Amino acid sequence: MYAVELENVEKSFGPVRAVDALSIRVPQGAVYGFLGPNGAGKTTTLRMIMDIIRPDSGAIRMFDGPASSAARGRVGYMPEERGLYRKMSVAAVLRYFGSLKGMTAERLGQRVPAWLKRIDLAEHANKKVEELSRGMHQKLQFAVTVIHDPELVILDEPFSGLDPVNQDMLRDIINKMRAEGRTVLFSTHGMHEAEQLCDFIVLINKGKVVFDGTLDEIRAGHDSRVVSVGLEDDAGFVARLPLVARVRHDGRRISVTLRDGADPQDLLRVLVERARVRVFEIKQPSLHEIFVRLVGGSHVEDQ
Repeated sequence: MYAVELENVEKSFGPVRAVDALSIRVPQGAVYGFLGPNGAGKTTTLRMIMDIIRPDSGAIRMFDGPASSAARGRVGYMPEERGLYRKMSVAAVLRYFGSLKGMTAERLGQRVPAWLKRIDLAEHANKKVEELSRGMHQKLQFAVTVIHDPELVILDEPFSGLDPVNQDMLRDIINKMRAEGRTVLFSTHGMHEAEQLCDFIVLINKGKVVFDGTLDEIRAGHDSRVVSVGLEDDAGFVARLPLVARVRHDGRRISVTLRDGADPQDLLRVLVERARVRVFEIKQPSLHEIFVRLVGGSHVEDQ
């Protein structure tokens, strides 16, 4: 069963094709990462899922049925442009948005304090939203999104503006949602969160799918060009080898990035001829490395 399905969805703004024949399936109960550089079409796609804008063509389904208002009522959506009532108190904002989702006063009386405690804002419950820091505002926006226990949570760049401690907090909450059987679809251009959290990943660039699958499936299609090397002798010659693109010192080892088409075994043969090799480890390609290969390094973040 799928929480969201897109089939050949297209959207243009004037001459610009923002989303180009996009087809994806988001399994229920999974954490699904929607990756791509800035301007790739991520936000446009999420807005079409939520019916904020309409696709020019293609089909969108939710929970194995039509993407109706009733289906979207089972969704919590946090947009890229955060928007909360700045003059209201923190607790009042949560109660208000919960009531819009049909929550009873009794249920709100339980859920609001629980969520304020969970996101470490309990002591700020009576503050106005405009008094909060950017990170606090972000956490409150997340709580507003999930206060009604949605089956599907859609988050547009949820880690933006959070410090490392609050990033960890959000990761823990998303992991718990997965354990509870909820579906989380989030967009990001930061590779670290996707690598840590996602069961499935889709990378889009210029509105088209570049790859779609599990992290292991994606890595299987990309040989690593990075080798961790430990030598007993001076390693200065390694950077001058024709098959080496660059060398970075990594403690007592060096991290060697090979040129396109170079074979790590050829590097090993050269090293054995010229030095005593203590360590030679072909590193599994990171999502960051794969991203850079496929779409270039000018837009990627590795947080």
